[in-house]
Amino acid sequence: MKQRLLYLSLIIFIGMLGVSWLTHGTGVVKNDLARNIYIPERLTMPLQVQAAYNGRDMFFRYRWPSERPGIYHDMLKYEGGKWVRYGGGVAGPQPQGIYEDRLTMLVDDGGVPEFGKYGGYVTIGDRMRFFTDEATKEEVKAHPYLGGKKNQSEVGKYLPATRSDINDWASVVSEEELANLRRAGYFLDLWHWRAHRSNPVGKSDDQFVAEARYGDSGKGPFFTNWDKARKQPKLMFDPAKVGRTALDWDDLAQRKLGFDDLYYLREDQAVPFDANLEWKDGDTIPRRVLRAGEGSRADISVAGQARWKDGFWDVALVRRMDTGNPLEDKAMVDKRVYSVAFAVHRNATGSRWHYVSLPVTLGLGRDAELEAVRFEGEAPKWEQPWFDVTLFYPGQVSWPLLSGAKHAGAEAIKAGVPVKYRHSEHQLAHYGVEMEFSDEIQRNWLLTLIGGVLLIAGFGIGLNLLLARKGA
Repeated sequence: MKQRLLYLSLIIFIGMLGVSWLTHGTGVVKNDLARNIYIPERLTMPLQVQAAYNGRDMFFRYRWPSERPGIYHDMLKYEGGKWVRYGGGVAGPQPQGIYEDRLTMLVDDGGVPEFGKYGGYVTIGDRMRFFTDEATKEEVKAHPYLGGKKNQSEVGKYLPATRSDINDWASVVSEEELANLRRAGYFLDLWHWRAHRSNPVGKSDDQFVAEARYGDSGKGPFFTNWDKARKQPKLMFDPAKVGRTALDWDDLAQRKLGFDDLYYLREDQAVPFDANLEWKDGDTIPRRVLRAGEGSRADISVAGQARWKDGFWDVALVRRMDTGNPLEDKAMVDKRVYSVAFAVHRNATGSRWHYVSLPVTLGLGRDAELEAVRFEGEAPKWEQPWFDVTLFYPGQVSWPLLSGAKHAGAEAIKAGVPVKYRHSEHQLAHYGVEMEFSDEIQRNWLLTLIGGVLLIAGFGIGLNLLLARKGA
């Protein structure tokens, strides 16, 4: 009997040692596109910002590194007798590289008190788009308010007080309560510059975040070029104006088209699509048509030319300090302090695969982290030093998670302790990755614990049996 136990303990010991050897260093952090998981190679990136105002207009300038300029976006390619879309949102980088670079900035004047402490985290709610457990389009469309009245098809950014239960994206408060919140300033202004869908017409999309992410009233700088019934574009290039009806896919694939070339379709360069033309494989028409925009949604313009050069984007935006739209825009007032947060999409990535910042204080003639310089004239000279910001990959970290029992810092959040007092951007990036693999990490810890216990048990039993035989 003792000999059998000795053999058994030896088998357990050698088996657990073998498992440890085989699994050592294998890790659990692996891209899994089916679960909307893609981890960028670099978890942080730098951004430089400047701000200036003249009493009428507010200017921001941004500079960040990018391997190449992502100026192509969302194309319709003719192949095999039909029009095929390339450049839609996917998990991680778009395979053909057909996805534009973007810069966004959230602005608050104190109307969203959590934002100045936790930044964009407060906009990330339950079952967000491209999270592993994202709500389906069918679920969102079936929602009586979001889907029925607001024509939403996905769960995007929203603010905590717009839900009666922060753990349930569908628990939207009453429309009366939503209106009261907006009138009280409970929304975030969103400046949204896009390298393809807005930059060629000198615009930045003007949006805001409340119970969802919306465009301001009016017309945005682009619209969709697709006839769903006929399964073809609505518009094509006007050959009388640009000398062609379509782009060549190879020019896009080989990235031959630059800022001075025709890589986008403007409304004033377009004519109705003619299905009777002899279309050939490789003919390509942009799925987005650009225009100047109208109303509140067209408030933000590009100052000068936003361009990529020598590995860096340099983008400057301008807007009236007070647009006269208090339910959609945050008025910029001299001697006030605001909170801002930034995000950048680069390397053909969209949706949640961006880099974000912690909130930064912005002062107009006031001491702050980012101080806006007052100037006289039409445009700033940009002589002040850059303000350096570290952006980080946020992973699948939501406000319900941060506020819940699973987060060790939930009590600190409840007490109103700002995130930057406890964590650096580098820490937050690694925490974001860990949260994407929390189940796998917990499983491996459990297996390690069980394996360790069995390893010790096998060694202990075997040693005791050997000592007992030697003593006999």
